[in-house]
Amino acid sequence: MFRALADRTRLRIMHMLGGGELCVCDIVDVLKVPQPTASRHLAYLRRAGLVVCRKQGLWCYYRWTSPKTAFHEKLLESLACCCQDVPQLSRDSRRLPTCKPDCCR
Repeated sequence: MFRALADRTRLRIMHMLGGGELCVCDIVDVLKVPQPTASRHLAYLRRAGLVVCRKQGLWCYYRWTSPKTAFHEKLLESLACCCQDVPQLSRDSRRLPTCKPDCCR
Protein backbone atom coordinates (compact mmCIF):
# COMPACT_ATOMS: atom_id res chain seq x y z
CA MET A 1 0.00 0.00 0.00
CA PHE A 2 2.81 2.40 0.81
CA ARG A 3 4.39 1.97 -2.61
CA ALA A 4 1.09 2.87 -4.21
CA LEU A 5 0.95 6.07 -2.17
CA ALA A 6 4.62 6.94 -2.76
CA ASP A 7 3.80 8.45 -6.15
CA ARG A 8 2.62 12.08 -6.22
CA THR A 9 -0.03 11.48 -8.90
CA ARG A 10 -1.50 8.47 -7.08
CA LEU A 11 -1.53 10.42 -3.83
CA ARG A 12 -3.42 13.22 -5.59
CA ILE A 13 -5.92 10.68 -6.96
CA MET A 14 -6.44 9.11 -3.53
CA HIS A 15 -7.01 12.53 -2.02
CA MET A 16 -9.65 13.37 -4.64
CA LEU A 17 -11.39 10.03 -4.14
CA GLY A 18 -11.58 10.74 -0.42
CA GLY A 19 -14.49 13.02 -1.31
CA GLY A 20 -16.41 10.22 -3.02
CA GLU A 21 -16.70 8.34 -6.29
CA LEU A 22 -15.31 9.99 -9.42
CA CYS A 23 -15.28 9.15 -13.10
CA VAL A 24 -11.91 8.84 -14.82
CA CYS A 25 -12.79 11.92 -16.90
CA ASP A 26 -13.09 14.00 -13.69
CA ILE A 27 -9.67 12.81 -12.54
CA VAL A 28 -8.14 13.57 -15.95
CA ASP A 29 -9.65 17.06 -15.88
CA VAL A 30 -8.31 17.92 -12.44
CA LEU A 31 -4.85 16.38 -12.88
CA LYS A 32 -4.40 17.65 -16.45
CA VAL A 33 -2.87 14.33 -17.51
CA PRO A 34 -3.70 12.11 -20.50
CA GLN A 35 -6.44 9.55 -19.88
CA PRO A 36 -4.07 6.55 -20.29
CA THR A 37 -1.79 8.00 -17.60
CA ALA A 38 -4.68 8.42 -15.15
CA SER A 39 -5.95 4.91 -15.94
CA ARG A 40 -2.49 3.42 -15.36
CA HIS A 41 -2.28 5.06 -11.92
CA LEU A 42 -5.82 3.98 -11.06
CA ALA A 43 -4.98 0.40 -12.06
CA TYR A 44 -1.95 0.50 -9.73
CA LEU A 45 -4.14 1.72 -6.87
CA ARG A 46 -6.71 -0.98 -7.67
CA ARG A 47 -4.05 -3.72 -7.60
CA ALA A 48 -2.85 -2.37 -4.23
CA GLY A 49 -6.40 -2.80 -2.90
CA LEU A 50 -6.92 0.92 -2.27
CA VAL A 51 -9.64 1.65 -4.83
CA VAL A 52 -12.41 -0.22 -6.60
CA CYS A 53 -13.84 0.36 -10.04
CA ARG A 54 -17.46 0.35 -11.12
CA LYS A 55 -18.19 0.28 -14.83
CA GLN A 56 -21.29 1.92 -16.22
CA GLY A 57 -21.54 1.68 -19.97
CA LEU A 58 -18.31 3.05 -21.39
CA TRP A 59 -17.32 4.87 -18.20
CA CYS A 60 -15.33 3.76 -15.16
CA TYR A 61 -16.02 5.21 -11.72
CA TYR A 62 -13.52 4.83 -8.90
CA ARG A 63 -13.83 5.12 -5.14
CA TRP A 64 -11.89 4.08 -2.06
CA THR A 65 -12.32 0.45 -1.07
CA SER A 66 -13.96 -0.34 2.23
CA PRO A 67 -11.18 -0.96 4.76
CA LYS A 68 -10.54 -4.67 5.22
CA THR A 69 -8.23 -4.37 8.23
CA ALA A 70 -7.67 -1.92 11.08
CA PHE A 71 -4.38 -0.94 9.41
CA HIS A 72 -6.16 -0.17 6.13
CA GLU A 73 -8.75 1.89 8.00
CA LYS A 74 -6.08 3.92 9.83
CA LEU A 75 -4.18 4.46 6.58
CA LEU A 76 -7.26 5.95 4.90
CA GLU A 77 -8.01 8.08 7.99
CA SER A 78 -4.43 9.38 7.98
CA LEU A 79 -4.61 10.14 4.29
CA ALA A 80 -7.81 12.13 4.74
CA CYS A 81 -6.46 13.99 7.77
CA CYS A 82 -2.83 14.72 6.90
CA CYS A 83 -3.19 15.80 3.29
CA GLN A 84 -5.43 18.79 3.93
CA ASP A 85 -2.47 21.16 4.33
CA VAL A 86 -0.63 20.13 1.14
CA PRO A 87 -1.03 23.04 -1.33
CA GLN A 88 -1.31 20.91 -4.50
CA LEU A 89 -3.95 18.68 -2.93
CA SER A 90 -5.91 21.72 -1.77
CA ARG A 91 -5.86 23.09 -5.34
CA ASP A 92 -7.08 19.73 -6.65
CA SER A 93 -9.97 19.80 -4.17
CA ARG A 94 -10.95 23.30 -5.25
CA ARG A 95 -10.91 22.26 -8.91
CA LEU A 96 -13.25 19.31 -8.36
CA PRO A 97 -16.45 21.36 -7.98
CA THR A 98 -15.69 23.03 -11.32
CA CYS A 99 -15.85 19.69 -13.13
CA LYS A 100 -19.00 19.45 -15.19
CA PRO A 101 -21.49 17.31 -13.26
CA ASP A 102 -22.60 14.18 -15.09
CA CYS A 103 -20.01 14.81 -17.79
CA CYS A 104 -19.94 11.15 -18.70
CA ARG A 105 -23.34 9.83 -17.74
